[in-house]
Amino acid sequence: MPGADLQIYLVGGAVRDRLLGLDPAERDWVVIGAAPKDLLDQGFRQVGASFPVFLHPQTKEEYALARTERKSGHGYHGFEVDFSPAVSLEEDLQRRDLTINAMAEDRDGQLIDPWGGRRDLEQRLLRHVSPAFAEDPLRVLRVARLAARFSGFGFKVADETRELMAAIVDSGELDHLVAERVWQELVKALATDKPSIFIKVLRDTGALQQLLPEVDALFGVPQPEQYHPEIDAGEHLLLCLDLAAEMQAGPRALYSVLLHDLGKALTPADQLPSHIGHETTGLPLVDAVSRRLKTPREYQRLARLVCQHHLRCHQVLEMRPSRVLKLLDRLDALRRPQAFGEFLQACEADYRGRLGWHSRPYPQAEYLHQARQSAAAIETADLVDSGLQGEAMAEQVRQRRLKAVRSIGRPQQGV
Repeated sequence: MPGADLQIYLVGGAVRDRLLGLDPAERDWVVIGAAPKDLLDQGFRQVGASFPVFLHPQTKEEYALARTERKSGHGYHGFEVDFSPAVSLEEDLQRRDLTINAMAEDRDGQLIDPWGGRRDLEQRLLRHVSPAFAEDPLRVLRVARLAARFSGFGFKVADETRELMAAIVDSGELDHLVAERVWQELVKALATDKPSIFIKVLRDTGALQQLLPEVDALFGVPQPEQYHPEIDAGEHLLLCLDLAAEMQAGPRALYSVLLHDLGKALTPADQLPSHIGHETTGLPLVDAVSRRLKTPREYQRLARLVCQHHLRCHQVLEMRPSRVLKLLDRLDALRRPQAFGEFLQACEADYRGRLGWHSRPYPQAEYLHQARQSAAAIETADLVDSGLQGEAMAEQVRQRRLKAVRSIGRPQQGV
């Protein structure tokens, strides 16, 4: 079997997850005392560019040569890497971010834990392994994400690690993160059960103001207590994010929830706590965030629609059928049913993501689903046969869709 005569250890998240009683999503291995030729001779395929990482010829799992890293510049590539056969397992584990990720298992399942990972696992602490933690600023986001991922287990960021994260922020190193890496961490964090924890940890360390100042600016902004018992716009956002996660909303919907209220931070002080027009003033901020993070086009498109139209969605049960049809057109709901469903998820999370509103019904979503289905189901074959073209054809189609929307019974407003 390939690798049978090599010193191979299971490392990182797979060891951590096993000790937590979880099924590891993937397994990573480290090889001690070997050179690249040793793995290539056994059929492994090299895929790492900066340092040797190999794919097992049968399992396709990743095997990396043990290595050490030393900061030599800014950014992701600003490291000097040593992957000589002399690098020990303990040295390889020491370069890792957190103690709970710096454990290994040998072939017999024996735990190797030189940096106290099991102790911190039992104490539910996210603690850095060494001061070298500060050499990679992306670890600020990674720790915040892991705090969100494992919040259900009661994990907290150790005080000394939180202080080190704040020091990284103060150093300006976050400015050297490439957009793609920030985006990857953000999407993973939004996919956790408690994305609010990610935002809280970033805010507590000053990283939110550096990376997402438009989101950070929402905290401390008041809202009308009648509609927002939580009052603070930032606290509302946290409630919305966790509710969207509870609803198992998709990643595009979660991103849209994150940005849906950015305009509230621009409301003039003399107009507070009202936020008239925030859905319009927020659009340039949504665009600014999406450009900075190099957000995929479909994410940006949905985020703009949610920002611009979430209030209309809440008010749809009071709209005339003609305005309902116009909203469906603006959302391109008939041609993009999946995106339309994600839009409704985001709007429902915004509506119910308020203190004491968690269990309120949101019949607006079902009504708009029915309106879309009815409008999409109209027959147009006879219109084609009649010879109508252009604006005349479009108007006849619109009239039929309007009739279909009028035929839908209106549910009562959620209370």
